[in-house]
Amino acid sequence: MFGAFRPTNSLCSGLLWKIPWRLSKFQKARQRKRLRAVDTVVAVVDRALAKQGATMKAVERWKDEMPIEQQMVPKDKYTIFDRKEKKYRKSIRKLPKWTRVSQRVNPPGY
Repeated sequence: MFGAFRPTNSLCSGLLWKIPWRLSKFQKARQRKRLRAVDTVVAVVDRALAKQGATMKAVERWKDEMPIEQQMVPKDKYTIFDRKEKKYRKSIRKLPKWTRVSQRVNPPGY
């Protein structure tokens, strides 16, 4: 226990990589930029399909169900619903692959 192979403090106290529960202003800016980029891609695809006189069910469903970045409240931009959390919300950074997964719609009332 007290020899050369004693446990380090990080191993005794639990998780080594601590994730802050709050996003920095730079991470928030990048998140908003990502949301706007997705909105731009959806708008470009919709305009291109409209120009050819075609529609796509997935694009129409996205436009109907998902709010654009300007319509979202900050709580929805930076946190996600989680039924296991104390206040039913957790930071979006706790979501695996949070930079690539869209989490725009949450249950009503949360």
